[in-house]
Amino acid sequence: MPSDDVLLRLRAVSKDYRSLRPLRIAELDLVPGRSLALLGFDQMMAEVFVDLITGAILPDSGEVSAFGLSTSAIADPDAWLTTLDRFGLLTDRAVLVEQFTIEQNLALPLSIAVEDMPSEVRTRVEALAREIGLADVLRQQAASASPAQRARMRLGRALALSPRVLVAEHPSATLSAADADVFASDIARIVSGRGMASVVLTADERFARAAASEVLVLEPATGALKPASGWRRWFS
Repeated sequence: MPSDDVLLRLRAVSKDYRSLRPLRIAELDLVPGRSLALLGFDQMMAEVFVDLITGAILPDSGEVSAFGLSTSAIADPDAWLTTLDRFGLLTDRAVLVEQFTIEQNLALPLSIAVEDMPSEVRTRVEALAREIGLADVLRQQAASASPAQRARMRLGRALALSPRVLVAEHPSATLSAADADVFASDIARIVSGRGMASVVLTADERFARAAASEVLVLEPATGALKPASGWRRWFS
């Protein structure tokens, strides 16, 4: 397969992050349209994985390539930001501005003029809000948002710049089971509708199967990613 058709490629990757063992990924290819959930990543391991694929950190060994370019070859901060913009990062590490409204938070990736929002920005935000299920609460203060609304705000922020890959880092961790079910279905709908690729890192197999069309589990000792059937026995 030509490298231009591979959005993300990892080969024999290892990264020590001061845990019991390093993060190892033996092999992973993400191609356009692939909707993937990965099980077996705790919170810290998930953060390391996301930082590796976005080029924020480099592996100790092996190679990570994003959009046809090895992350070790990213030349400067501007080039890194260009790469980063191709990822939509759904993570609790994304800071929400509590004194802003939901609408203003959704506008932040598009414009810093959120107090007097340009009409074209407001139009884009309203369309985004309809897509993620927040159209009825745009004027609500972020500080009063429910966990489900906060997750959707972060999803909207991740999607705002039309990335090629959605990367979700334990997206259901703060949600009730009912809210998680709906959120997973919405992620799957949006990814499919936009023709994106996606990687969902989660400890919730039910969420994984609803959010993605393919579910793999990490064997931490080898870095192999295998189909998820019976995966919990490996950690019991």
